[in-house]
Amino acid sequence: MKNVHVIDHPLLRHKLGYLRNKNTNSSEFRELVKEISKILAYEAMRDWTQNEKISIETPIAKTQTERIINPPVVVSIMRAGNGMLDSVLSMIPISSAGYIGIYRDKFIHNTVEYYFKMPENIKGKDIFICDPLIATADTILAAIDRLKQYEVGKIKVLTILASQYGLEKVHHFHPDVEIYTVNIEKEINELGYLVPGLGDAGDRLFQTK
Repeated sequence: MKNVHVIDHPLLRHKLGYLRNKNTNSSEFRELVKEISKILAYEAMRDWTQNEKISIETPIAKTQTERIINPPVVVSIMRAGNGMLDSVLSMIPISSAGYIGIYRDKFIHNTVEYYFKMPENIKGKDIFICDPLIATADTILAAIDRLKQYEVGKIKVLTILASQYGLEKVHHFHPDVEIYTVNIEKEINELGYLVPGLGDAGDRLFQTK
């Protein structure tokens, strides 16, 4: 599918297996999410072109090197996205961060936004959205819609697992958005969980179940 990047690597498959395992405890789960998030950030930055050349001195000689300019704003879809945020920022420490609190209300069958906080002047800024799972895609679509109201630049989504259905939905409404994921899940069950998936990422990250 256009603009969907599946990062297939033996180390990621190995880590994903532990994430899926229901017996993996919360502490281990958090560390695995952090490790995978760093790799997703690395891949999402692969085609970054906003750089400048500067002169420095090594202990041996003068040389030219590159520095990233206009780094992306890293946005967490709370609460599960918070499990990815620090790791992505550790890879791009010059980035600022934003937060969007959105949940799907099962009674009104729609998304509800309860929090929105962004750095100043995000117009034209590239965005990296962190959300470990895309199932029905309702929350990620609401987040993208909201960010586009601010006329941001290119949007990339970093997610560990995404459903085929959710990816097609994002592509339908926002074909310009790029998605980086470790695996595409073929099924969603009647409760909206990915199958085989890894359960509720927020609950497993923060021991809230």
